[in-house]
Amino acid sequence: MQRILIVDDEPSVVDVVRSRFEREGFAVGETGSGEDALVRLRNETYDLLILDIGLPGIDGFGVLRQMRAEGFEQPVIMLTARADEVDRVVGLELGADDYVVKPFSPRELVARVRALLRRTAEASRLRQQIGDAAPTSSGLQLDNARRRATFRDVQLTLRPKEFDLLAYLASHPGQVFTREVLLGQVWGYDEYVDARTVDVHIRRLRSKLSEIDAESNLIQTEWGIGYRFIEG
Repeated sequence: MQRILIVDDEPSVVDVVRSRFEREGFAVGETGSGEDALVRLRNETYDLLILDIGLPGIDGFGVLRQMRAEGFEQPVIMLTARADEVDRVVGLELGADDYVVKPFSPRELVARVRALLRRTAEASRLRQQIGDAAPTSSGLQLDNARRRATFRDVQLTLRPKEFDLLAYLASHPGQVFTREVLLGQVWGYDEYVDARTVDVHIRRLRSKLSEIDAESNLIQTEWGIGYRFIEG
């Protein structure tokens, strides 16, 4: 049975979401505190988090930031009372996987959770298929088994989807991929995924590579099409 953790301080929201997911066959944990959510993650096992941004104390962004810093890779759907693009971008930068704006349909939320769990399983299978990429002439080395990447002998600090995206691109040097193809191969495309997610992850990868070598240009943009990996 898959387990989800609902982190929201609105009892009415929690009651509706919990009831719906329990009817759908999920095991559900709940808390209204960001601090308690982190404690639960450290001591319990969950497959996915539904995380409200507007929490008292540590807000949803703070919880997500600490999760990723501690190495928790569970997918996260963030709940927000605003449809501001700024919130979406900040959440994606911190490692969120999807967004739902309040008020929302519990049925749609279940569909998004199932889609995200499916994408996570597909990404795991993809990692097994890719294997370890050979060192490139530009100095990139990927260790898929330990999920580590080094560039010019310096270890990169990558979030899970950043590693998956870099590994996929590096395993197909020179080949151009559209955002839609990358979503399908790395995230497992479905109607709920925003293509801008790819752009955010590419931007982060380029930033981390350029911190080591400002002249590096491993990931190139093919304008109007998508992205390609160049060995150098």
